[in-house]
Amino acid sequence: MRYRQLGGTGLEVSEIGFGGEWMDGTPDQARAVVDAAEDAGINILDCWMPDPTRRSNLGDALAANGSRERWVIQGHLGSTWQDGQYVRTRELAHVRPAFEDLLARFHTSYVDLGMIHYVDRPAEFEELMAGSPFMGYVRELRRAGTIRHVGLSTHNPEVARLAVLSPEIEMILFSVNPAFDMMPATDDLEAYFDERGESAATDGVTPERAELYALAEETGTGITVMKGYMGGRLLDAAQSPFGTALTPVQCLHYALTRPAVASVMVGFGEPAHVAEAVAYETASDDERDYARVLAGAPRHAYVGQCTYCGHCAPCPKGIDIAAVNKFFDLASAYDEVPDSLREHYRALGATAADCVACRACEGRCPFGVRVADRMARAAGLFGC
Repeated sequence: MRYRQLGGTGLEVSEIGFGGEWMDGTPDQARAVVDAAEDAGINILDCWMPDPTRRSNLGDALAANGSRERWVIQGHLGSTWQDGQYVRTRELAHVRPAFEDLLARFHTSYVDLGMIHYVDRPAEFEELMAGSPFMGYVRELRRAGTIRHVGLSTHNPEVARLAVLSPEIEMILFSVNPAFDMMPATDDLEAYFDERGESAATDGVTPERAELYALAEETGTGITVMKGYMGGRLLDAAQSPFGTALTPVQCLHYALTRPAVASVMVGFGEPAHVAEAVAYETASDDERDYARVLAGAPRHAYVGQCTYCGHCAPCPKGIDIAAVNKFFDLASAYDEVPDSLREHYRALGATAADCVACRACEGRCPFGVRVADRMARAAGLFGC
């Protein structure tokens, strides 16, 4: 296992990390996954999920191994469990006991990275940082050493940029994969493909994301990665927006070659998932080569597929169409919409249900996506 410095925190973390979201099975399952991760040299764990089962399974597994001190734990503030479901909130009456519950279930007095949980609107970031009681609590924990470093999780490059520029935020948890990063180099779809109908670009990272990664590197703000497999969609040709499947190794290589990225949080549900990810450490250059796969993606794979490039904006109803499509695509991969995705979707404010089917966005989409139809399907899936 290779290790990287997490920005300027002084922490050295394994480049393959452990996303704990899938630890909802038995305690024995959690113990088996933790054992496999430790044997592989993984030493960073993200625990955003507030439900007691996942927290206890993971915390008990670490305690049984006596290995708390070797783990770098990302623990989230603002992720709470209310009436049997996940609720993101800034209300201290819920935030404080939820965080204290995390510490208790992990049998620890501190977390290494205290994550300001899920901020996806710039206005919310500004409100939080401007002397909010929530941020006061974060600072109180930081002074006490209950959190050793302050981080923030977001899917929004604009919020991520604000966080990277803030001296108080030492690292971010950000969604990184080629589908979220890439866009055509031009609005002219014809110019994006060569005469054979194949993609003419393999690393067309959006300007705001390219700037974000460079800025994080410049400011010494570390990045840990979520959604590295795009919720599994990139591993399935039928679901991938590229119309071709990538391997876990290729997805990991993409994320780990972005500036400032220290570790990718991979969701492990069983020891085999650990092995699939850790295969990256011994993979050949050919096995890691995602660009070759994407360069050969057929033209028809892009047409009608949302790549979240944002060219559809602006929406007269204020809908973040790219974000709605992203959450819709992720949720469609499950038999039942995960509580976390439902809450992220609702937090957008304007949702797919607000769409009036004016179809102005469709004329701006370089991929021919039938946006209004997708909004109707998303509203039906999420119920709003």
